[in-house]
Amino acid sequence: MKFNFQAKNSEGEVREGRIESLNRDEAIAVLQEKGLIPLVLEKEDESMNVLRNLERLWNSVDQQELAVFYRQFATLVEAKVSITTALRAIEEQTENKLLGSVLIEMIGDVEDGMPLSESMMRHKDVFSPLAINMIKAGEISGNLQKSIIFIADNTERAYQLNSKVKSALMYPGFILSASVIIGFVVFTVILPKLTKIFDDMAVAIPWYTQLIMDTGNFMQSFWWAVLIIVLGGVVGVLYYIKTDSGKDEFDQIKIKLPIIKKMFKFVYIARFSENLSVLLNGGIPIVKALMIVGDIVDNSVYRKIILRAAEEVKTGGVMSSVFAKYEEFPPILAKMIKVGEETGKISDVLKN
Repeated sequence: MKFNFQAKNSEGEVREGRIESLNRDEAIAVLQEKGLIPLVLEKEDESMNVLRNLERLWNSVDQQELAVFYRQFATLVEAKVSITTALRAIEEQTENKLLGSVLIEMIGDVEDGMPLSESMMRHKDVFSPLAINMIKAGEISGNLQKSIIFIADNTERAYQLNSKVKSALMYPGFILSASVIIGFVVFTVILPKLTKIFDDMAVAIPWYTQLIMDTGNFMQSFWWAVLIIVLGGVVGVLYYIKTDSGKDEFDQIKIKLPIIKKMFKFVYIARFSENLSVLLNGGIPIVKALMIVGDIVDNSVYRKIILRAAEEVKTGGVMSSVFAKYEEFPPILAKMIKVGEETGKISDVLKN
């Protein structure tokens, strides 16, 4: 059973949270063992649990909010503030309801003796595999502070990169939207007027011109049908690219379409280099680091190549030999990684 509680500690501070126990008496005993005096203890309503899950479907924690969270967390931990105190301080001032509820649960988990990484693993919809594994590595090495700083720096750089990509895509998106609107106006307003002029003049026009005129008349008369078809097409495409096969095709288009391929390739290479460098610096074994980065890079084409590199390393080979075979990875990067493998400084090479 899960219980929501309010309790007072030895300093008179009132705390709130959730606790899981077999029954009410056991929940009270657990709170008392922690030095807390229960004030309110209510069994969590299952319907509220369903509502909480539905809320998570609609709400999310964006990259900017995560970047702020990690930076605040790193600053507090650097100041020798305990993990639970740091999490509670951030939770009290966060405006994101989902992040706030996640932090409350994490505070309870850590106070129950659960490692921070394990608590984060329970919220994979908020925390990335990179963050979870970096925290775990920090716990094992005893240098959690360094891991949190790494994550904060990495998340901020990732946010800045994504912001630049969105800004770069705004202009092409605007041009495309304007073209669609202009095309719709031409077909529904201008062409029907031209059709009337040609009819009044009784001028014979070529069949292809007539076809365009008829299309304009159709769109003017049945604009609602055109709108339904367009919206249906957009919804269908969005649904398709969420499927495995659709995502694979869309990922290939992004790195092959002449206008945008250079930008997307740059983004994926930057994600690969930055995240692999961070993981290796954090003490994550190279095979596991490659598998984590394969998921983080967020492109099925690059993911398959990176996982092939992981398999190559697992069997005693080197990852640079795999990357050298694919045009998706610049030759200079493969050569730099090879130098890093030979000198034992892969993370430094990738960072630079």
